[in-house]
Amino acid sequence: MDLILWRHAEAEPGLPDLERALTIKGQKQARRMGEWLASQLPENCRILVSPALRTLQTAEALGRKFKLMPELAPGAEAEDILKAANWPGGKESVLIVGHQPTLGQAAALLLTGEEQEWEMRKASAWWFSQRELGDPISVYLKAVMAHDLVVK
Repeated sequence: MDLILWRHAEAEPGLPDLERALTIKGQKQARRMGEWLASQLPENCRILVSPALRTLQTAEALGRKFKLMPELAPGAEAEDILKAANWPGGKESVLIVGHQPTLGQAAALLLTGEEQEWEMRKASAWWFSQRELGDPISVYLKAVMAHDLVVK
């Protein structure tokens, strides 16, 4: 199973938090990363997205169908991310479009077994894979990609 964590692109400040839209810069970031992910993800990848407007707009840049998941909203826990993805027991690849600090905490949990405060840049994606299905010990970091590294 592969699990890809994609942080939303740059968003406007303000309240209410769930209605914050991407900035013009954020739209460009999302498009660049969306193009890269679209070229790398398997066709049958499940895409799960926080209901916040900025994550919805980020996911739309991928150009694939996705499912909104209220349990991935800002304030979610790292375990919520793993549960939504059916990690580590799932058989299909899953892309989660979400928020900090939850995505960084989930990344730390996947690699160290402990929830830590790891920073994940806006619009970046971290790709985790397992050597053995269902074995959390066999997890490795397959790729980390930032929007500004995507070559057109």
